[in-house]
Amino acid sequence: MSAKDTLFCKKTTLNCGGRLVVLQQPTVMGILNFTPDSFYANSRLQHVDQAVEKAGKMLEDGATFLDIGGYSTRPGAPEVTEQEELNRVLPIIEALSKAYPAALLSIDTFRARVAEAAINSGAHLINDVSGGTLDEAMFATVGKLQVPYILMHMRGTPQDMARQNHYPNGLLEELVSFFAQRVALLREAGAKDILLDPGFGFAKNVEQNFHLLRRLQELQVLELPLLIGLSRKSMTYKTLHVGPEEALTGTIVANTLALLHGADILRVHDVKEAVHTIKIVKKMLTA
Repeated sequence: MSAKDTLFCKKTTLNCGGRLVVLQQPTVMGILNFTPDSFYANSRLQHVDQAVEKAGKMLEDGATFLDIGGYSTRPGAPEVTEQEELNRVLPIIEALSKAYPAALLSIDTFRARVAEAAINSGAHLINDVSGGTLDEAMFATVGKLQVPYILMHMRGTPQDMARQNHYPNGLLEELVSFFAQRVALLREAGAKDILLDPGFGFAKNVEQNFHLLRRLQELQVLELPLLIGLSRKSMTYKTLHVGPEEALTGTIVANTLALLHGADILRVHDVKEAVHTIKIVKKMLTA
């Protein structure tokens, strides 16, 4: 089966707050970081008005989803208290819900209490970098709320994950096993709509990230949509010997490869460029 047969024909539906979203072709999730220490300085937001303005530009550029985070998960990032995370994300979600009532909002958190408060404030999806491993209440919360859940692969915590990248049984084998087990637990908890994120850069070094990207299509065996986050990450800028600010070209190339290997959602800082990437790849595959 060719890439043309598999990539742009997938009919996966998500129930987002009573709205049916059909992922018939890849789409874009824009990143909104309300943190002072995210790895990409230009993505850091300090004020609610700034977030509303940036969100409007992302929606204008073609974003389908907006992902709001208040806890930096870069390697070695300092701990943020639950209350501080709530203080950061809830005002933004409330403001975005009011300014853009049709926007689909995702809460980027591994804490069940933050996730529930965010959904109650207007968010529609939960994006959990820990795949439910850092808060045992998360899966029950997802089942109770009946919202789409993005299940990411990570080992350890943001503080120590860089040291946990040894996979004696193989990286892809680990991911498939991890996802299969966690999806089964989510189903038991009542979750309906599940998306998978292989977690580029999380407990994986540069070589492992490229190995994962090359074999990404093997995750199709799980028959769930794939969200891919490669935007300005170290696998691109370290390879190019530049910083995150100069990694847009590398990100576009990496996203192109991800689309050719089955990505359904691109999570990015630069929405317009990702939308253009999808259009070019789609044209090539359908010509």
